[in-house]
Amino acid sequence: MRETLATVVRKFVSPSMRYEIRNASARLRVILDRACLWRWEIARFRLQQEGPHEFLYVGRKSQREMAKLLIGGKAPGNGPVSDGAPQPAESDHVVMVSEVPTTGALNVPVYLSAVVPLGRSLEDITARYDSELRRNIRKNRPLYRVRQALLDEEIEWADREMLRPYAEARQGIHAAQLSTQEVFRIARTAGRLDLILLGDEVVACHLGCVITRGGKRYWSTMRFGYTEAIFSDAKKLREVNSITTFMALEWAIEHGFDYYDIGLCVARPDDGLLKWKRRRGGDIDSLSNHDYLFVRLPKAGTARFLWDTPLFAFEGKELTLHLGLPDGPSAEEIDTRYREMVFGGLDKIYLYCAENSGEQFLETLRSRYANVQATPVLERIASS
Repeated sequence: MRETLATVVRKFVSPSMRYEIRNASARLRVILDRACLWRWEIARFRLQQEGPHEFLYVGRKSQREMAKLLIGGKAPGNGPVSDGAPQPAESDHVVMVSEVPTTGALNVPVYLSAVVPLGRSLEDITARYDSELRRNIRKNRPLYRVRQALLDEEIEWADREMLRPYAEARQGIHAAQLSTQEVFRIARTAGRLDLILLGDEVVACHLGCVITRGGKRYWSTMRFGYTEAIFSDAKKLREVNSITTFMALEWAIEHGFDYYDIGLCVARPDDGLLKWKRRRGGDIDSLSNHDYLFVRLPKAGTARFLWDTPLFAFEGKELTLHLGLPDGPSAEEIDTRYREMVFGGLDKIYLYCAENSGEQFLETLRSRYANVQATPVLERIASS
């Protein structure tokens, strides 16, 4: 009966509608999980012991570490200053991070995808890579080949020896592991699991699936996996990782997809993985993210806070970027700080700075975004 119902659904419900149903279902699960108020806490913490800003967190205790990761990166300071239920903060330097909307708070996504628009040649896409990356691909791509994992023992081995160990080595306690059952489902029905071979040795794998959204087809990376010999060697991992991503891009183009989704990463403009995917042509996108935090900016020192912690945020369905330009940094420091924060997929960029300042940096931003397909609107906000 279940198989018959699934067949009926596939027959009468379009792929785009099935995606929207799955998306709505995932959002509902997040909402229901958040509704368990007995799992919530109110906690204060600092990300820098001597930093000017204190954080007031209101939400599930299990999500506090993710909030720290999203705001402060992988080295979030010395933990909470106090736990439990502290008195409401009165300081103008307090940043409120909540799992429910509050007045004036930014709607900050927890994850973002990096999506490469296709419909053009491989040469056109790679022309925007830096010269070192192109050279690495030309040199090493002929050494690798791909083979789909079809046998149960191959899929189980790839899950046990590559997907899980690599995720744990890379993300530690924050690793979002797929269940073995889900790996088999994707490999068997929703997509495929490819083994990447260097010569005759399996060194990596790619788990991908097809997503159809708004009538457009995405070849979406669910997970990359690498053997311990690869991910324990930083130099080798860089090489294999670049080739594995390039081979997935090749496959997407060869099979007529509209987009290649390189996969999810933490939605931090400073995130190294997001920058890595941006250098491979990925535009930021909300694809597959269902979770958000609400960040209310401090009343004082906003420009400094956003200099230390730039934020993505949603306005409706449109993605925005919030940057800070405090007094003090030199032109060289400003250039270094924001050189790699050029993302396709943005609707607006807000620059928080002192009144009558920041115009020169706005001109720099305009020139850097001149080659982006859809140029974002730039807006300056007077802030201390």
